[in-house]
Amino acid sequence: MANSTEAQKPQNTKKNKKKGATLDTFYGAKIQNTEQIEEDIQENSPKSSKGNRNSPQTHEEFESEMTKKMEALWEEKWEMMQKKFTHLQNQFDQTVKENQALKQELIKQSQNTKKLEENIKYLTDKVIDLENRGRRENLRIIGLPEKPEINTKLDMVIQDIIKENCPEILEQGGNTSTDRAHRTPSTLNPQKTTPRNVIAKFQSYQTKEKILQEARKRQFRYKGMPIRVTQDLASSTLNDRKAWNMIFRKARELGLQPRISYPAKLTIYFQGKVWAFNKIEDFQLFAKKRPELCGKFDTENQRARNT
Repeated sequence: MANSTEAQKPQNTKKNKKKGATLDTFYGAKIQNTEQIEEDIQENSPKSSKGNRNSPQTHEEFESEMTKKMEALWEEKWEMMQKKFTHLQNQFDQTVKENQALKQELIKQSQNTKKLEENIKYLTDKVIDLENRGRRENLRIIGLPEKPEINTKLDMVIQDIIKENCPEILEQGGNTSTDRAHRTPSTLNPQKTTPRNVIAKFQSYQTKEKILQEARKRQFRYKGMPIRVTQDLASSTLNDRKAWNMIFRKARELGLQPRISYPAKLTIYFQGKVWAFNKIEDFQLFAKKRPELCGKFDTENQRARNT
């Protein structure tokens, strides 16, 4: 009988080895602390008894116990993973909220910036308008030679210009007196060959307007030399008006009767109507849509010269 028990011992060992499972392969994946648990498996695995064919713990009980341990371990790991995931999700949600808050703040700042820009433009336009209105009695004379005898007697020179070009104003008894007249800029640049402009402030706005109207009709001269007489305006307004120069000249060639209105608006007479433009882009679009004007105004070259 003892021999029979000893003969079955290798068979039980083989059976244990076949049914036994390491933690590396139990659920098809390796987990932490496998070596320690495998030692527990070896220690707690059912062992055969020489005096009794029945093992103290059946294989089914052993596998059930190991399954519970594995499930408990996996549950613990799963809870840890869930906690980490929840933490990461909370961090992500917080980041999203912060980004949304920053986005709203950025939109708000952008709106404030736009309002500030609009206010700055409004105030700038107001200052320019006030400066232009402060110059409403002024005329700008361009091309008057730089000579000492002229510079020292600018008031008298202006009276001579009026007598030579529009004597009817004097005949009508108009007040042609000036409060002051001066060169601008005040300092002569020896590198420039063109004479500085002359600014003349008249006592009478009506007289200034009459002289300006006559200057628009014909070429003014001083002792036979051609000069130009224009409205004196703020430098920014003058630059805006200069931007129309090429278009203005071409429109005059085409008989469109161009005019520059205050502060820097171009008006033309076309197909029996008066058209007004505040920007070169507006006129460019207008010309492209009219076959009679399309291609005759090189606004791109004009813009390149102004930049």
